[in-house]
Amino acid sequence: MENKDPMFELLSSLEQIVLAREVISVAPAPQAEPAVMPEPQRLREITGMQVDEFARVMGVSISSVKSWEAKRTRPSGTAQKLMKLLQSNPTLGRQLLD
Repeated sequence: MENKDPMFELLSSLEQIVLAREVISVAPAPQAEPAVMPEPQRLREITGMQVDEFARVMGVSISSVKSWEAKRTRPSGTAQKLMKLLQSNPTLGRQLLD
């Protein structure tokens, strides 16, 4: 049986821990997939709303919705978040109208 120096074992273990941490900190963090913004017209159709109803749920004018659908303008960040919420729960739009 081989006798090992306890101090050498301890230093070797510490060195392995430090090296492992360096490797972990150098590795890039996994990136979340960017959420794709739903197309306003497609989302409106999925939720079964007319343009005026969709505008009311979104809290914008009818002309804003038409502009989004024609791709002349983009929804604001807040509107995009609400659209993602509607996409994940299409019946929510109808509930908000009632």
